[in-house]
Amino acid sequence: MKKLLLLGDEAIGQGALDAGLSGAYGYPGTPSTEIIEYIQKNSEAIKRNVHRTWSANEKTALESALGMSYAGKRVIVTMKHVGLNVAADAYMNSALTGANGGVIVAVADDPSMHSSQNEQDSRFFSKFALLPAFEPSNQQEAYDMCFKAYELSEKYNLPVMMRITTRLAHSRAGVERKKTIKENKMHLPQNPDQFMLLPAFARKKYQHLLSINEDLVKESENSEFNTYQDGKDKSLGIIVCGLAYNYVMENLDIEKNNFSILKISQYPIPRKQIEKISSECEKLLVFEEGMPLVEEMLKGYLDKGIKVSGRLDGTLPRAGELNPQIVRKALGLSKLESQEIPLVVENRPPALCKGCPHIDTYKAINEITAKYGKGHVFSDIGCYTLGFLPPYNAISSCVDMGASISMAIGAADAGFFPAIATIGDSTFGHSGITGLLDAVETDSNIVIFIMDNDTTAMTGMQDSQVNGRIEKICLGIGVPEEHIKVINPLSRNHEENVRIIQKEIDYTGVSVIIPRRPCIHVYKKSLKKEKNK
Repeated sequence: MKKLLLLGDEAIGQGALDAGLSGAYGYPGTPSTEIIEYIQKNSEAIKRNVHRTWSANEKTALESALGMSYAGKRVIVTMKHVGLNVAADAYMNSALTGANGGVIVAVADDPSMHSSQNEQDSRFFSKFALLPAFEPSNQQEAYDMCFKAYELSEKYNLPVMMRITTRLAHSRAGVERKKTIKENKMHLPQNPDQFMLLPAFARKKYQHLLSINEDLVKESENSEFNTYQDGKDKSLGIIVCGLAYNYVMENLDIEKNNFSILKISQYPIPRKQIEKISSECEKLLVFEEGMPLVEEMLKGYLDKGIKVSGRLDGTLPRAGELNPQIVRKALGLSKLESQEIPLVVENRPPALCKGCPHIDTYKAINEITAKYGKGHVFSDIGCYTLGFLPPYNAISSCVDMGASISMAIGAADAGFFPAIATIGDSTFGHSGITGLLDAVETDSNIVIFIMDNDTTAMTGMQDSQVNGRIEKICLGIGVPEEHIKVINPLSRNHEENVRIIQKEIDYTGVSVIIPRRPCIHVYKKSLKKEKNK
């Protein structure tokens, strides 16, 4: 079969397609976005009419995926790690409903928080839900694992997690394709009660989930992705998970070390291999990208007094990504010669683009809030979060998707005035609508800016789910029509916009102001299209 040069994300997209994919759902979030984008643009997916659209948020994406699975089709749902928090209700319960058509939940974690609020490890969710998971160490494995994941999903009627991290998601390697599998024919669950979680059914399903856990462990013990390399030097046994395998092997090859190495890329952790390495080696060192899930399990799991080192005891840093220097230090190897980073690739702080509509919105907000003092603007997740940085210094918070409106409500309830929220159009559709519903229900004294730049800009210009419907949504929820204001954030409109904003701040109740102007990049693309016509 043809060999392709693919990102880790793209390898998963291609692997899912070749393994008989019928549908892809997700919400854009770095570093997972390119999985669905690859499927959306793929000629074979287009020819087969594979469903491949974005959802309002990760929860609705996973629920839609479960609906396609119910109909017997193979499906993938994608998100970043914090998105799994949003989908957690559906994810945890899917362990009990199980799957009909195969389900892959592809989650991209972000150690070192390159573009995230935290660096949580999604493997904990898999362990928590008692669901199997795969963690590829390279792009070829990411591709191959899609076939195995669907096979495992349909064998045990369970969703399967595919956990990757930033470096794998956004690096390229050659991937050799397999023969494409035909899509499943539509078929409903044999058990009509499978997706019913009334307590009487749920209790039985949980017992069933517990009963097959040993079978899932045996699947890991016999997995081609979990490998044991026997070494002559038994003073140290190395356990390495997923992508971290590459860091270890690169460095051990340099120094010709000969330790026993257990590579784990399929979960639950393989018990026989764990027992083998722990019985043969004097101590263990665990390398895993993310949090110390395996290391933490081993400390109680083995109960043999063997020393287990890793992130918990300080041998490796507790936070952030692994890198060659960190790995070498943990292995007791000489430090690599450091090289100065060329100025051209040095880190540069992010900034709002020249011509960004948010700039004029923040200028207007700053002029008004100056007389009230600092700390009056609660914000959210998107490119407008950069309004926290100089020269704007316009916002004071960014917690999670949709928190801006809810935090403004709480501050107003405490008597804080004025309480202002800024949220993007896509984030409003993702999880801001429910906050607005709370605000209307209690007639909270807040002003909400829904900053409509006509796209989901920071993650790659995906369409917003609320495009063209924001005013109708606000009106339908109950915001008074006279207090839904649309402004054009341009410098020539500055004085008029300030006047409108001040008037809404002076109003006691819920106000929504919609600064509307396309993202400068969307505008440039539209001009180019017109020119080409």
